[in-house]
Amino acid sequence: MTREEKAKIIEELSGKFKSSGNFYFTDAAGMTVAEVNDLRRKCFESGVEYRVIKNTLIKKALETVDADFSSLNEEVLTGFSGVMFTGEDSANVPAKLIKKFKKDDKLDRPKLKGASIEYDLFIGEEHLNTLADLKSKNELIGEVIGLLQSPAKNVISSLQSGGQTLSGLLQTLSER
Repeated sequence: MTREEKAKIIEELSGKFKSSGNFYFTDAAGMTVAEVNDLRRKCFESGVEYRVIKNTLIKKALETVDADFSSLNEEVLTGFSGVMFTGEDSANVPAKLIKKFKKDDKLDRPKLKGASIEYDLFIGEEHLNTLADLKSKNELIGEVIGLLQSPAKNVISSLQSGGQTLSGLLQTLSER
């Protein structure tokens, strides 16, 4: 790979790391070509971009981001590294994808090396369940709106049911 090609990859990665604070680092070492291709296909179907990139290029690209990723260098960016990029509203999709892939294919790979969710770092496989259970920003906004609407709906419902009961009582009395 020439210097120009490396510089182009670093520039492209830098842009992705800056534009999206949600990305996952995986270790797919030990997987066959067919398994990696299956993982790539499932990522594509879920709207997740999966790329295998040299650790040195990832490190150089992360240096351009205005967040502290120094803890990633020693623990995460070693060995075989794949990067999963996801959108802002789907931060938990890669974690769910990894869990489902492991369960469906009965593999212990790919392993979660680390993740950045809005530039907050989660390092290690033990965070996979936590990351998979995260709710998206839209889901949280929907829950808050539902909670805010709930008291008003209860009051309106009580008033409407009380009015129907009162009119029914008056109608019964008038018929007698």
